[in-house]
Amino acid sequence: MLDFCLRRLAILILSSGLVFAVQAESSRLTITGSSTVAPVISDIGKAFEQANPGTRIDVQTGGSSRGIADAREGRADIGMVSRALNDNENDLAAYPFAMDGISIITHASNPVNALSRENTIAIFTGKITNWKALGGPDRPITVVNKAEGRSTLELFLAFFQLKNSDIRAQVVIGDNQQGIKTVAGNPGAIGYVSIGTAEFEAEYGTPIKLLPMADIAPTTAHVADGSYPLSRQLNLVTAGPAGGLAAEFIAFAQSASANALISEHFFVALSNAKLP
Repeated sequence: MLDFCLRRLAILILSSGLVFAVQAESSRLTITGSSTVAPVISDIGKAFEQANPGTRIDVQTGGSSRGIADAREGRADIGMVSRALNDNENDLAAYPFAMDGISIITHASNPVNALSRENTIAIFTGKITNWKALGGPDRPITVVNKAEGRSTLELFLAFFQLKNSDIRAQVVIGDNQQGIKTVAGNPGAIGYVSIGTAEFEAEYGTPIKLLPMADIAPTTAHVADGSYPLSRQLNLVTAGPAGGLAAEFIAFAQSASANALISEHFFVALSNAKLP
């Protein structure tokens, strides 16, 4: 009889532990993907944790392709994708929460203040290799390109009607911070990154310059009013309709509660954007 009671007690303890483990797991979200989106979602995650004691939001980067793959395969509860979903990604549910744009950047000391579409293509395809040809100093151009799997690369190529194999890059980088650091450290460099990230860095003294595109300055204001030609939605994605804690977090990221954090990262909250 004693052995039976002890076994029953052990089962109850194990069962209680299992319930606790399931509850603990349900209070944790793993979010992976776009390096453009990660910093603002990390901050939104901290605000969500404060509003929901006991929750844990784990944000990891790796590119939009990782966000899509992880959401599909169950390695993440939510993926971060800094572009619209493609036709072959309609198994995922997308939840836009902000707008951003893509800007070409150079070193702040570079006297070239604007590039035509034709000159931009010529630089990135290796037909123009020295800034002297564009009225700048006699200095070789260092082309900084994004790595495969980055949505910023996909959108840049689509806008200029190029293939990645057309690009003649001296440096290939992953996230926006790597691109900004590379350009800031090389007076001859040129690259392209998130407007939000670049404006944030320039505001705090990083020596980079954002170049206009189609004569429109790359600013969050022009992203907001719809005039900037290379804009994009920032999305959170799930495998099927979001539910549970994931749905609660997404609703928080889309709400007015997150607008100030979105603005602090120089993105445009959807409520302040003119959508196409």
